[in-house]
Amino acid sequence: MSSKGRIPQVSQYGSVDPAPPLPNNRVSELTARLCDEESPMFQRMRAVFSLRNERSDDACLALCKGFTSTSALLRHEIAYVLGQMQNVVALPTLIERLADEEEHVMVRHEAAEAMGAIGDRSVLPTLKKFSRDPKPEVAESCIVALDLLAWVDGAEFEQTQW
Repeated sequence: MSSKGRIPQVSQYGSVDPAPPLPNNRVSELTARLCDEESPMFQRMRAVFSLRNERSDDACLALCKGFTSTSALLRHEIAYVLGQMQNVVALPTLIERLADEEEHVMVRHEAAEAMGAIGDRSVLPTLKKFSRDPKPEVAESCIVALDLLAWVDGAEFEQTQW
């Protein structure tokens, strides 16, 4: 690193992000950058973290549009930040990503964990269903999400309950 190197900042979510947010952009501009397949991945990631930091329903829904990307890495990161945002407006899209058996396993796993992080009990049937997914990464992530939801309620999830 040169003497002009920058030290990554810890985000408001307690994480060190792989790309710094962009300064002062509107949700529409960030959405356009996020969804631009020709834009460098670093710039698209910056849009992801900028939208996350907006914390609005519009920003959350803009992130959901990013699941059209051809990059599984970007889709995975979007699912991760949606979990950080803990906004229930993301749940229909996360459920869709988890249920899509053609989706990359890494994205499905992160969608399940994001659903648990959001903490809305409406996802219990979906998480229970996919806790029996043939892909262990998906099934185990659903069990972790179920455990998190149960822990919030002061209990522990047991697969034998259902």
